[in-house]
Amino acid sequence: MKVNTQEHLLALIKGVTWRIFGTLATTVIVLVLTGKTEIALGVGAFEIVSKIILFYFHERLWEFVRRKGWLGRTSQSAPNTSTAASS
Repeated sequence: MKVNTQEHLLALIKGVTWRIFGTLATTVIVLVLTGKTEIALGVGAFEIVSKIILFYFHERLWEFVRRKGWLGRTSQSAPNTSTAASS
């Protein structure tokens, strides 16, 4: 399987920018609700770190599920059944 590094880089950039937008949204919401910049920044800092850690464990859990075969056949493990491959 060929790895497309440009696609991986784009996915990484999209993930980072999504996390930034999410953290900014959380920070602004807390600022609006509390009116306190210090609390909003503290929640934002906690949120960005905790969500990265949670995402890591979420990914590991799904990798565990995939390896156990609990999802059934995946597109990576399915045999090639196209007519071009059988001729």
